[in-house]
Amino acid sequence: MKTLKIAIQKSGRLNEKSVEILKNCGLSFENYKSSLISTVTNFPLEILFLRDDDIPEYVQDGIADLGIVGENVIVEAGADVTYLQRLGFGKCTLKIAIPNESPITDLSELAGKAIATSYPVILEKYLKENNVDAEVRTISGSVEIGPGLGLSDAICDIVSTGGTLKSNGLKPFSEVMKSEAILIGKAGSELIPEVQELLQRIMSVLRAKETKYVVLNVAKTNLEKVVNLLPGVKSPTVVPLFDEDWVAVHSVIAEYDFWEKINALKAAGAEGIVVMPIEKIIA
Repeated sequence: MKTLKIAIQKSGRLNEKSVEILKNCGLSFENYKSSLISTVTNFPLEILFLRDDDIPEYVQDGIADLGIVGENVIVEAGADVTYLQRLGFGKCTLKIAIPNESPITDLSELAGKAIATSYPVILEKYLKENNVDAEVRTISGSVEIGPGLGLSDAICDIVSTGGTLKSNGLKPFSEVMKSEAILIGKAGSELIPEVQELLQRIMSVLRAKETKYVVLNVAKTNLEKVVNLLPGVKSPTVVPLFDEDWVAVHSVIAEYDFWEKINALKAAGAEGIVVMPIEKIIA
């Protein structure tokens, strides 16, 4: 059995969630805060803790079998890797931002202007696609200070909440790309059994995060209406209650779908609705 290597961010906004999803897959490992490598004791896996900029290259070159890294980093690196699974965390947007007092109102007005960024490859491609001939100035870190120091007329950087932009007198202007954490593998490589099993575990955890276990009570006279609103994995489970005129309905449903149907369920006669988290869903 091959021992896999998976590369994740050593520190930064993706580290905690990457560790969390691996722990939720039932993997047991320690020393991830003080070591560059950690061995999983109950699965053939070693975890490499790297700078996020290095992860795509490690996977591309086969040093690591898998990696968890932001899509923006993958695209900027131009890495030849395969997207195995979008992970749903680390969501952010790469945006062009301008000073609050800037008179610019249209993307075309950035022509001839200087834009500071840590993502020159992505930005240059975006500008070319929109026929904007602007000067891209590459800055490593703290690009938001560019306009204030007179280094640029605008910036292009990752935006999560927008707080950093606001504190530096900037406002979002144009969206360049959306990003989230991606599980990647080497392009063209075979999904060996160990990779398939780990991928299945990860997908089970992700499915559980998106769904809820719902239990409710309903009179038998209203059962058909409620069942039609609440599909289960295949169909809802209906359990008799002590009161012979009532039953309990158990169902697994996507959370967004549940909130869209909550009022309809009440109107159909559902009572005592309980919504519970699910740890894992095995397909």
